[in-house]
Amino acid sequence: MEQIKILDDFYKFTTENKAIPLTFNQYLILGDEPLLVHTGSVQQTKELVPKIKVLLDGQDLKYVFVSHFEYDECGGLEYLLSHFPNVKTICSAITLRQLVGFGFTNEVIVKKPNEILETKNFKLKFIAYPSEAHLWEGLLAIDLDRKIFFSSDIFIKMNNIFEKEARSNWKYEVDNLNNKDIPSIDELKTLQNNLRDIDVKYIATGHGPFLKLD
Repeated sequence: MEQIKILDDFYKFTTENKAIPLTFNQYLILGDEPLLVHTGSVQQTKELVPKIKVLLDGQDLKYVFVSHFEYDECGGLEYLLSHFPNVKTICSAITLRQLVGFGFTNEVIVKKPNEILETKNFKLKFIAYPSEAHLWEGLLAIDLDRKIFFSSDIFIKMNNIFEKEARSNWKYEVDNLNNKDIPSIDELKTLQNNLRDIDVKYIATGHGPFLKLD
């Protein structure tokens, strides 16, 4: 697992799978109320936790954001909570239902599309995300302060796993979403319309290089 400092208070953690080839990314926002975006699989979380502890320097992790229910978004949640038992999990109602079904009992903040979670060091706005084959109600998030879009499993960049950062264009990324990303024409068009006018500077991809936008 590689740790990459993107901004002064913002880190990316990335694990390569050369067989696919694909990277798996998690992100950490530091500050008075630190936020982790995704846990990775349990194997990845076991590598991630020691790195987070060093960066936190004795501070507690406050939040973890889970965009949708899948192993690389929340597979290591139980392990994370064994080290940071006071973490509040941020997710959609459907994601919570899946977590509860696997025995999850910790504190959760359920958010809906267009709602905002504001803390001392970040301001997240949530966007509806019809995730995976079942089109379950997940969430995408924008850090309105840093203008970072957490894109989960859209804007995936394969075959360039050695790139840490890359440049792109927001219109290009949104226009090139397709049915592999969202397997429903109607849901795809709705998502594209919801994203088109967003003001962001960066895309924190779930898989692939961190994107800086022209």
